[in-house]
Amino acid sequence: MDYFGLMPEDCLSEILSFTSPEDTARLSTSSRGFNSAAESDVVWEKFLPSDYQNIISKSKSLLASPSMKQLYFSLCDSPILTDGGKMSFSLDKKTGKKCFMVSARELTISWSDTPHYWAWSSHPDSRFSEVANLRFVCWLDMRGKIETRLLSKRTNYVVYLVFKLKSGYYGLETANTFVRFVDLESDNEAEERASVVSISRQEGPGENRSKGRDDEWMEIEMGKFFNDAGEDGDVEARLMEVRRLSAKGGLIVQGIEFRPE
Repeated sequence: MDYFGLMPEDCLSEILSFTSPEDTARLSTSSRGFNSAAESDVVWEKFLPSDYQNIISKSKSLLASPSMKQLYFSLCDSPILTDGGKMSFSLDKKTGKKCFMVSARELTISWSDTPHYWAWSSHPDSRFSEVANLRFVCWLDMRGKIETRLLSKRTNYVVYLVFKLKSGYYGLETANTFVRFVDLESDNEAEERASVVSISRQEGPGENRSKGRDDEWMEIEMGKFFNDAGEDGDVEARLMEVRRLSAKGGLIVQGIEFRPE
């Protein structure tokens, strides 16, 4: 007997709105009543961030979504550009938590304004209008930050460098990374606990290794943090290789992504 099928749909929609997108998908297969309620705008608007309208208003992307469910999955599958193309925004499909990527142009990259060392160009696989192309440096140092108030509250975040390697890249075996709250920890303090990451090397004890993404890019974990109430100011991620001053080249940077764990 499908007892849930006997309940009013608005009651079932209210119940589902207190679960998660993942739970709603699972429950919709267990009962005809839940299946119908799972299409409700009431349910899916609850899964969207409370400030989703403000975020969308900062984007020039056209979102033709006749229902809240379609809008939700559109934001999961197709990131939108915001703030004049400086960042992209999307949702984590399982939780509805916010994901942001800061474009390469918004990163602080040493020597990036010197064409001999870095070149800026479009890339067919990039969501942004420009990517940073490393031509030649000995001192590799880049950082990106975002305001914690923009992120989902009470959420564990992981930060990733999103990049590609050109054929013939060199000097990009490992680097050091860390994530810090700018107002709570100095650069020097954070550098003392930096992790070693492997940009191109696929072996080595105790190293975070790069991995492929579904969008044809690669990513490497730079660090983690917990965003409590979104009142900790800026959170910054930094990647650097400044100890071994050997030549480095062949790195293409799309941006730094802040994504729920």
